[in-house]
Amino acid sequence: MATESRSIALAPPHRLYTFGAWAVAGVVVLGFAKTYYLKVVFGTPTLSPMLHLHGLVMTLWFGLFVVQTRLVAARRLDLHRQLGLLGAFLAAAVLVVGTVTAIAAARAGRSPGPPPLIFLVVPLGDMVVFGSLVGAGLWLRGKGDFHKRLMLLSCVGILAAAIARIPLDAIAKAGPLAYFGLTDLAVIGCAAYDRLRTGRFHPAFLWGGLFVILSHWLRLAFSGTGAWMAIATWLTR
Repeated sequence: MATESRSIALAPPHRLYTFGAWAVAGVVVLGFAKTYYLKVVFGTPTLSPMLHLHGLVMTLWFGLFVVQTRLVAARRLDLHRQLGLLGAFLAAAVLVVGTVTAIAAARAGRSPGPPPLIFLVVPLGDMVVFGSLVGAGLWLRGKGDFHKRLMLLSCVGILAAAIARIPLDAIAKAGPLAYFGLTDLAVIGCAAYDRLRTGRFHPAFLWGGLFVILSHWLRLAFSGTGAWMAIATWLTR
């Protein structure tokens, strides 16, 4: 047992971020394979230019995250920093294009299951979470221990929309409890692994993780209220 604990403590620090980056990218591809990445195979409806742009921007973001984690693992911090400007630009594009696309989808009546106006709280909430965590990560880029954890959380924390589209009956039947709950488990898993490796909960994972999880349950509480429906109706007019 002591040997096992020691091996965890001495695990390469980049392992969590490398695995996390690939896992996040895999979930995104799996969730949007039918409607985007492999739509030719599945024969799904033609996408609008806005949806193509959204898919491209999100793909570039997650792809860049994978590249950035590998550059850090290879100790190419010079290239990592040079690509940081592109990352900031892509993050802004994710926020703008993601928000516009979510509102347009709700207006057109598209949703992976729940009523479109209710589901709108998921992607718009994701944009708030993403923007907050990426903004904090960029602000603290000089503190590597905070920066890398916040950037990982910014990607893990917006997986709900992709998970909601994974073609599994269990997810479809459970609805928000499934795609929010699975995202929360991923967040907790990151924090728990980091705790085992370092011996403590890092503040970035502790407070950033709580922010992600609380945002999910606040959205669940708010999504069916008259106030949210009034906001969603106004946004989609």
